[in-house]
Amino acid sequence: MADAWDPREAVTMDPWTFPPSPPNATLSEPLMYDSSFFNDSDVGPANGTGHGFDKASTVVVTFVYFAVCAVGLCGNALVIYVILRHAKMKTVTNIYILNLAVADVLCMLSLPFIAIQLALVHWPFGSALCRVVMTADSLNQFTSIFCLTVMSVDRYLAVVHPIRSTKWRKPRMAKSINVAVWGVSLLVNLPVMIYSGLLTSSSNGAHSCTIVWPEPQGAYYTAFIFYTFFLGFFLPLTIICLCYLLIVVKVKSSGIQVCSSKRKRSERKVTRMVSIVVAVFVLCWLPFYVFNVTSVTGSINSTPALKSTFDFVVVLGYANSCANPVLYAFLSENFKKSFQKVLCLTRASGPEEGERSDSRQNRTRVVNDAMETQSALLNGDLQTSI
Repeated sequence: MADAWDPREAVTMDPWTFPPSPPNATLSEPLMYDSSFFNDSDVGPANGTGHGFDKASTVVVTFVYFAVCAVGLCGNALVIYVILRHAKMKTVTNIYILNLAVADVLCMLSLPFIAIQLALVHWPFGSALCRVVMTADSLNQFTSIFCLTVMSVDRYLAVVHPIRSTKWRKPRMAKSINVAVWGVSLLVNLPVMIYSGLLTSSSNGAHSCTIVWPEPQGAYYTAFIFYTFFLGFFLPLTIICLCYLLIVVKVKSSGIQVCSSKRKRSERKVTRMVSIVVAVFVLCWLPFYVFNVTSVTGSINSTPALKSTFDFVVVLGYANSCANPVLYAFLSENFKKSFQKVLCLTRASGPEEGERSDSRQNRTRVVNDAMETQSALLNGDLQTSI
Protein backbone atom coordinates (compact mmCIF):
# COMPACT_ATOMS: atom_id res chain seq x y z
CA MET A 1 0.00 0.00 0.00
CA ALA A 2 2.84 2.37 -0.78
CA ASP A 3 0.51 4.71 -2.64
CA ALA A 4 -2.34 4.76 -0.11
CA TRP A 5 -4.31 7.98 -0.12
CA ASP A 6 -7.74 9.40 0.70
CA PRO A 7 -10.41 9.09 -1.99
CA ARG A 8 -11.40 12.64 -1.13
CA GLU A 9 -8.17 13.59 -2.85
CA ALA A 10 -10.18 13.08 -6.00
CA VAL A 11 -12.19 16.09 -4.92
CA THR A 12 -9.35 18.01 -3.34
CA MET A 13 -7.02 18.02 -6.32
CA ASP A 14 -9.51 18.10 -9.16
CA PRO A 15 -13.26 18.44 -8.71
CA TRP A 16 -14.29 16.22 -11.58
CA THR A 17 -11.51 13.66 -12.09
CA PHE A 18 -9.67 11.06 -10.06
CA PRO A 19 -5.92 11.67 -10.37
CA PRO A 20 -3.22 9.08 -9.85
CA SER A 21 -2.33 8.23 -6.28
CA PRO A 22 -0.15 10.95 -4.74
CA PRO A 23 2.93 10.11 -2.71
CA ASN A 24 1.27 10.46 0.69
CA ALA A 25 -1.94 9.39 2.37
CA THR A 26 -4.11 12.42 1.81
CA LEU A 27 -7.38 13.34 3.43
CA SER A 28 -9.62 16.29 3.88
CA GLU A 29 -10.19 15.26 7.47
CA PRO A 30 -8.99 12.49 9.78
CA LEU A 31 -11.76 10.23 8.55
CA MET A 32 -9.41 7.86 6.77
CA TYR A 33 -9.90 6.12 3.47
CA ASP A 34 -7.77 4.17 1.07
CA SER A 35 -7.12 4.71 -2.61
CA SER A 36 -7.92 1.12 -3.51
CA PHE A 37 -11.56 2.21 -3.72
CA PHE A 38 -10.75 4.75 -6.41
CA ASN A 39 -8.34 4.57 -9.31
CA ASP A 40 -8.02 5.96 -12.77
CA SER A 41 -8.94 2.80 -14.54
CA ASP A 42 -12.43 2.90 -13.13
CA VAL A 43 -13.41 6.55 -13.20
CA GLY A 44 -12.00 9.35 -15.26
CA PRO A 45 -12.77 12.53 -17.14
CA ALA A 46 -14.02 10.59 -20.13
CA ASN A 47 -16.83 9.21 -18.04
CA GLY A 48 -19.52 11.84 -18.55
CA THR A 49 -21.97 10.18 -16.22
CA GLY A 50 -19.38 9.93 -13.48
CA HIS A 51 -18.43 13.56 -14.09
CA GLY A 52 -21.98 14.82 -13.49
CA PHE A 53 -22.61 12.40 -10.66
CA ASP A 54 -19.46 13.51 -8.83
CA LYS A 55 -20.26 17.19 -9.31
CA ALA A 56 -23.74 16.78 -7.86
CA SER A 57 -22.38 14.69 -5.00
CA THR A 58 -19.80 17.36 -4.13
CA VAL A 59 -22.42 20.11 -4.06
CA VAL A 60 -24.80 18.05 -1.93
CA VAL A 61 -22.14 16.95 0.54
CA THR A 62 -20.84 20.50 0.96
CA PHE A 63 -24.35 21.75 1.69
CA VAL A 64 -25.00 18.90 4.13
CA TYR A 65 -21.75 19.68 5.97
CA PHE A 66 -22.92 23.23 6.65
CA ALA A 67 -26.39 22.00 7.64
CA VAL A 68 -24.95 19.41 10.03
CA CYS A 69 -22.66 22.06 11.48
CA ALA A 70 -25.54 24.46 12.15
CA VAL A 71 -27.83 21.84 13.69
CA GLY A 72 -25.03 20.24 15.70
CA LEU A 73 -23.78 23.53 17.11
CA CYS A 74 -27.27 24.70 18.13
CA GLY A 75 -28.31 21.37 19.62
CA ASN A 76 -25.16 20.70 21.61
CA ALA A 77 -24.88 24.33 22.74
CA LEU A 78 -28.41 23.94 24.10
CA VAL A 79 -27.39 20.78 25.95
CA ILE A 80 -24.38 22.53 27.47
CA TYR A 81 -26.48 25.52 28.50
CA VAL A 82 -29.25 23.59 30.27
CA ILE A 83 -26.77 21.42 32.19
CA LEU A 84 -24.71 24.41 33.34
CA ARG A 85 -27.76 26.63 33.96
CA HIS A 86 -29.98 24.32 36.02
CA ALA A 87 -28.73 22.82 39.27
CA LYS A 88 -31.06 19.80 39.01
CA MET A 89 -29.35 18.83 35.74
CA LYS A 90 -25.92 18.43 37.33
CA THR A 91 -26.18 14.68 37.89
CA VAL A 92 -23.29 12.29 37.31
CA THR A 93 -24.73 11.04 34.02
CA ASN A 94 -25.39 14.58 32.79
CA ILE A 95 -21.84 15.63 33.57
CA TYR A 96 -20.67 12.91 31.21
CA ILE A 97 -23.26 14.06 28.68
CA LEU A 98 -21.86 17.58 29.05
CA ASN A 99 -18.42 16.27 28.13
CA LEU A 100 -19.84 14.51 25.09
CA ALA A 101 -21.60 17.71 24.00
CA VAL A 102 -18.37 19.71 24.30
CA ALA A 103 -16.60 17.15 22.11
CA ASP A 104 -19.40 17.39 19.54
CA VAL A 105 -19.23 21.20 19.52
CA LEU A 106 -15.48 21.01 18.93
CA CYS A 107 -16.09 18.72 15.98
CA MET A 108 -18.82 20.97 14.56
CA LEU A 109 -16.47 23.97 14.67
CA SER A 110 -14.09 22.15 12.33
CA LEU A 111 -16.78 21.24 9.78
CA PRO A 112 -16.98 24.63 7.98
CA PHE A 113 -13.27 24.47 7.16
CA ILE A 114 -13.64 20.94 5.79
CA ALA A 115 -16.67 21.99 3.75
CA ILE A 116 -14.82 25.01 2.35
CA GLN A 117 -11.90 22.83 1.27
CA LEU A 118 -14.36 20.49 -0.42
CA ALA A 119 -16.04 23.38 -2.25
CA LEU A 120 -12.84 25.21 -3.25
CA VAL A 121 -10.85 22.02 -3.94
CA HIS A 122 -8.06 23.81 -2.09
CA TRP A 123 -7.04 24.50 1.53
CA PRO A 124 -6.65 28.30 1.84
CA PHE A 125 -6.14 28.60 5.61
CA GLY A 126 -2.47 27.71 6.07
CA SER A 127 -0.66 24.85 7.78
CA ALA A 128 -1.21 25.99 11.38
CA LEU A 129 -5.00 26.03 11.10
CA CYS A 130 -4.84 22.78 9.16
CA ARG A 131 -3.20 21.09 12.13
CA VAL A 132 -5.76 22.59 14.52
CA VAL A 133 -8.74 21.48 12.43
CA MET A 134 -7.36 17.99 11.87
CA THR A 135 -6.66 17.59 15.58
CA ALA A 136 -10.09 18.86 16.64
CA ASP A 137 -11.87 16.64 14.15
CA SER A 138 -9.97 13.51 15.07
CA LEU A 139 -10.16 14.31 18.78
CA ASN A 140 -13.95 14.16 18.61
CA GLN A 141 -13.86 10.59 17.32
CA PHE A 142 -11.86 9.36 20.30
CA THR A 143 -13.43 11.58 22.96
CA SER A 144 -16.99 10.65 21.95
CA ILE A 145 -16.49 6.91 22.18
CA PHE A 146 -14.46 7.27 25.39
CA CYS A 147 -17.29 9.34 26.91
CA LEU A 148 -19.83 6.69 25.95
CA THR A 149 -17.58 4.01 27.44
CA VAL A 150 -17.38 5.92 30.72
CA MET A 151 -21.16 6.41 30.72
CA SER A 152 -21.68 2.68 30.19
CA VAL A 153 -19.31 1.80 33.02
CA ASP A 154 -21.19 4.30 35.19
CA ARG A 155 -24.47 2.56 34.32
CA TYR A 156 -22.90 -0.77 35.26
CA LEU A 157 -21.80 0.58 38.65
CA ALA A 158 -25.18 2.21 39.32
CA VAL A 159 -27.17 -0.94 38.57
CA VAL A 160 -24.87 -3.78 39.64
CA HIS A 161 -23.03 -2.11 42.55
CA PRO A 162 -25.36 0.68 43.73
CA ILE A 163 -23.95 0.97 47.27
CA ARG A 164 -20.25 0.28 46.78
CA SER A 165 -20.12 2.74 43.85
CA THR A 166 -21.51 5.71 45.79
CA LYS A 167 -18.04 7.01 46.65
CA TRP A 168 -17.13 6.98 42.94
CA ARG A 169 -20.40 8.16 41.45
CA LYS A 170 -20.22 11.79 42.53
CA PRO A 171 -20.21 14.97 40.40
CA ARG A 172 -16.70 15.91 41.49
CA MET A 173 -15.36 12.49 40.53
CA ALA A 174 -17.24 12.66 37.21
CA LYS A 175 -15.56 15.98 36.41
CA SER A 176 -12.15 14.47 37.15
CA ILE A 177 -12.92 11.50 34.91
CA ASN A 178 -13.94 13.91 32.13
CA VAL A 179 -10.55 15.62 32.38
CA ALA A 180 -8.86 12.22 32.22
CA VAL A 181 -10.90 11.33 29.11
CA TRP A 182 -9.59 14.42 27.32
CA GLY A 183 -6.04 13.60 28.41
CA VAL A 184 -6.28 10.05 27.05
CA SER A 185 -7.88 11.30 23.84
CA LEU A 186 -5.06 13.79 23.27
CA LEU A 187 -2.51 11.05 23.89
CA VAL A 188 -4.19 8.66 21.45
CA ASN A 189 -4.51 11.49 18.94
CA LEU A 190 -0.77 12.24 18.86
CA PRO A 191 -0.18 10.74 15.38
CA VAL A 192 -2.67 13.16 13.85
CA MET A 193 -1.20 16.09 15.76
CA ILE A 194 2.34 15.22 14.68
CA TYR A 195 1.83 14.38 11.01
CA SER A 196 -0.95 16.78 10.01
CA GLY A 197 0.11 19.24 7.34
CA LEU A 198 -0.33 20.54 3.82
CA LEU A 199 0.29 18.52 0.70
CA THR A 200 0.78 20.39 -2.59
CA SER A 201 -0.47 19.00 -5.86
CA SER A 202 2.26 18.66 -8.47
CA SER A 203 -0.26 19.32 -11.24
CA ASN A 204 -1.89 22.59 -10.17
CA GLY A 205 -0.16 23.65 -6.95
CA ALA A 206 -3.32 23.39 -4.87
CA HIS A 207 -2.90 22.63 -1.17
CA SER A 208 -4.84 19.98 0.72
CA CYS A 209 -5.03 19.59 4.49
CA THR A 210 -3.93 16.05 5.17
CA ILE A 211 -1.81 13.62 7.15
CA VAL A 212 1.60 13.44 5.52
CA TRP A 213 3.02 10.05 6.47
CA PRO A 214 6.78 9.40 6.52
CA GLU A 215 8.35 6.48 4.71
CA PRO A 216 7.22 3.75 4.43
CA GLN A 217 3.97 5.56 3.82
CA GLY A 218 1.82 2.51 3.12
CA ALA A 219 2.92 0.79 6.33
CA TYR A 220 2.20 3.90 8.42
CA TYR A 221 -1.20 4.30 6.82
CA THR A 222 -2.20 0.67 7.35
CA ALA A 223 -0.98 0.73 10.95
CA PHE A 224 -2.95 3.90 11.65
CA ILE A 225 -6.16 2.43 10.20
CA PHE A 226 -5.98 -0.52 12.60
CA TYR A 227 -4.79 1.77 15.40
CA THR A 228 -7.87 4.00 15.12
CA PHE A 229 -10.19 1.03 14.63
CA PHE A 230 -8.92 -0.79 17.71
CA LEU A 231 -8.61 2.16 20.13
CA GLY A 232 -11.40 4.29 18.69
CA PHE A 233 -14.06 1.64 18.13
CA PHE A 234 -13.42 -2.05 18.80
CA LEU A 235 -11.94 -1.89 22.32
CA PRO A 236 -14.40 0.72 23.69
CA LEU A 237 -17.34 -1.08 22.10
CA THR A 238 -16.22 -4.35 23.67
CA ILE A 239 -16.17 -2.72 27.10
CA ILE A 240 -19.58 -1.14 26.48
CA CYS A 241 -21.12 -4.46 25.42
CA LEU A 242 -19.61 -6.19 28.46
CA CYS A 243 -21.10 -3.56 30.78
CA TYR A 244 -24.60 -3.97 29.37
CA LEU A 245 -24.29 -7.73 29.36
CA LEU A 246 -23.50 -7.66 33.08
CA ILE A 247 -26.39 -5.25 33.66
CA VAL A 248 -28.80 -7.64 31.93
CA VAL A 249 -27.48 -10.58 33.94
CA LYS A 250 -27.86 -8.61 37.17
CA VAL A 251 -31.43 -7.53 36.39
CA LYS A 252 -32.47 -11.03 35.34
CA SER A 253 -30.93 -12.70 38.38
CA SER A 254 -32.03 -10.25 41.10
CA GLY A 255 -35.47 -9.23 39.88
CA ILE A 256 -37.19 -5.97 40.73
CA GLN A 257 -37.69 -4.94 44.36
CA VAL A 258 -41.03 -3.47 45.39
CA CYS A 259 -39.68 -0.45 47.27
CA SER A 260 -38.28 2.68 45.72
CA SER A 261 -40.26 2.04 42.52
CA LYS A 262 -40.00 5.65 41.35
CA ARG A 263 -36.23 5.58 41.52
CA LYS A 264 -36.21 2.19 39.87
CA ARG A 265 -38.10 3.65 36.95
CA SER A 266 -35.74 6.62 36.86
CA GLU A 267 -32.72 4.34 36.82
CA ARG A 268 -34.17 2.27 33.99
CA LYS A 269 -34.81 5.42 32.00
CA VAL A 270 -31.21 6.56 32.45
CA THR A 271 -29.85 3.19 31.39
CA ARG A 272 -32.23 3.07 28.43
CA MET A 273 -31.18 6.54 27.27
CA VAL A 274 -27.46 5.79 27.52
CA SER A 275 -27.85 2.46 25.72
CA ILE A 276 -29.78 4.10 22.87
CA VAL A 277 -27.17 6.86 22.53
CA VAL A 278 -24.49 4.17 22.32
CA ALA A 279 -26.50 2.20 19.75
CA VAL A 280 -26.96 5.28 17.54
CA PHE A 281 -23.24 6.01 17.79
CA VAL A 282 -22.44 2.49 16.61
CA LEU A 283 -24.92 2.73 13.72
CA CYS A 284 -23.42 6.06 12.61
CA TRP A 285 -19.76 5.03 12.84
CA LEU A 286 -19.77 1.33 11.99
CA PRO A 287 -19.96 1.91 8.18
CA PHE A 288 -17.02 4.28 8.40
CA TYR A 289 -14.81 1.74 10.16
CA VAL A 290 -15.99 -1.05 7.84
CA PHE A 291 -14.82 1.01 4.85
CA ASN A 292 -11.55 1.81 6.62
CA VAL A 293 -10.66 -1.77 7.44
CA THR A 294 -11.81 -2.98 4.03
CA SER A 295 -9.56 -0.41 2.37
CA VAL A 296 -6.44 -2.05 3.81
CA THR A 297 -7.54 -5.69 3.80
CA GLY A 298 -9.10 -5.97 0.34
CA SER A 299 -9.93 -4.13 -2.84
CA ILE A 300 -13.19 -2.80 -4.25
CA ASN A 301 -13.86 -1.70 -7.82
CA SER A 302 -14.45 2.03 -7.96
CA THR A 303 -17.64 3.63 -9.25
CA PRO A 304 -19.11 7.13 -8.90
CA ALA A 305 -21.89 5.63 -6.80
CA LEU A 306 -19.35 4.10 -4.43
CA LYS A 307 -17.61 7.43 -4.02
CA SER A 308 -20.95 8.97 -3.11
CA THR A 309 -21.37 6.18 -0.61
CA PHE A 310 -18.07 7.25 0.95
CA ASP A 311 -19.40 10.78 1.16
CA PHE A 312 -22.57 9.54 2.84
CA VAL A 313 -20.57 7.48 5.34
CA VAL A 314 -18.54 10.54 6.33
CA VAL A 315 -21.67 12.68 6.69
CA LEU A 316 -23.30 9.92 8.75
CA GLY A 317 -20.40 10.00 11.20
CA TYR A 318 -20.67 13.75 11.62
CA ALA A 319 -24.47 13.55 11.87
CA ASN A 320 -24.10 11.54 15.06
CA SER A 321 -23.13 14.79 16.77
CA CYS A 322 -26.53 16.20 15.76
CA ALA A 323 -28.45 13.13 16.88
CA ASN A 324 -27.49 13.22 20.55
CA PRO A 325 -29.44 16.36 21.57
CA VAL A 326 -32.52 14.99 19.78
CA LEU A 327 -32.18 11.70 21.67
CA TYR A 328 -31.91 13.52 24.99
CA ALA A 329 -35.08 15.49 24.23
CA PHE A 330 -37.07 12.34 23.44
CA LEU A 331 -35.63 10.03 26.10
CA SER A 332 -35.20 12.32 29.12
CA GLU A 333 -38.14 14.22 30.58
CA ASN A 334 -35.80 16.61 32.41
CA PHE A 335 -33.92 17.45 29.21
CA LYS A 336 -37.19 17.84 27.34
CA LYS A 337 -38.61 20.27 29.91
CA SER A 338 -35.34 22.20 30.10
CA PHE A 339 -35.19 22.52 26.31
CA GLN A 340 -38.79 23.70 26.20
CA LYS A 341 -38.13 26.26 28.90
CA VAL A 342 -35.06 27.68 27.18
CA LEU A 343 -36.81 27.77 23.80
CA CYS A 344 -39.96 29.28 25.35
CA LEU A 345 -42.09 26.34 24.20
CA THR A 346 -43.80 25.74 27.52
CA ARG A 347 -47.43 26.75 27.98
CA ALA A 348 -47.71 30.21 29.48
CA SER A 349 -49.30 30.61 32.91
CA GLY A 350 -49.75 33.42 35.39
CA PRO A 351 -46.64 34.35 37.38
CA GLU A 352 -48.26 33.82 40.76
CA GLU A 353 -49.85 30.54 39.72
CA GLY A 354 -46.58 29.30 38.28
CA GLU A 355 -44.66 30.25 41.41
CA ARG A 356 -47.20 28.58 43.70
CA SER A 357 -47.18 25.46 41.55
CA ASP A 358 -43.38 25.31 41.50
CA SER A 359 -43.27 25.84 45.26
CA ARG A 360 -45.73 23.01 45.90
CA GLN A 361 -43.86 20.72 43.51
CA ASN A 362 -40.52 21.52 45.13
CA ARG A 363 -41.84 20.81 48.63
CA THR A 364 -43.43 17.58 47.47
CA ARG A 365 -40.25 16.56 45.66
CA VAL A 366 -38.08 17.21 48.70
CA VAL A 367 -40.32 15.09 50.95
CA ASN A 368 -40.62 12.26 48.41
CA ASP A 369 -36.92 12.25 47.61
CA ALA A 370 -36.03 12.10 51.30
CA MET A 371 -38.37 9.18 51.91
CA GLU A 372 -37.27 7.33 48.78
CA THR A 373 -33.58 7.92 49.44
CA GLN A 374 -33.93 6.47 52.93
CA SER A 375 -35.81 3.50 51.52
CA ALA A 376 -33.24 3.05 48.76
CA LEU A 377 -30.33 3.06 51.19
CA LEU A 378 -32.05 0.55 53.46
CA ASN A 379 -32.60 -1.76 50.52
CA GLY A 380 -29.20 -1.28 48.87
CA ASP A 381 -30.67 0.49 45.87
CA LEU A 382 -29.19 3.95 45.33
CA GLN A 383 -30.38 5.45 42.02
CA THR A 384 -29.66 8.31 39.66
CA SER A 385 -32.01 10.46 37.61
CA ILE A 386 -31.50 12.75 34.66
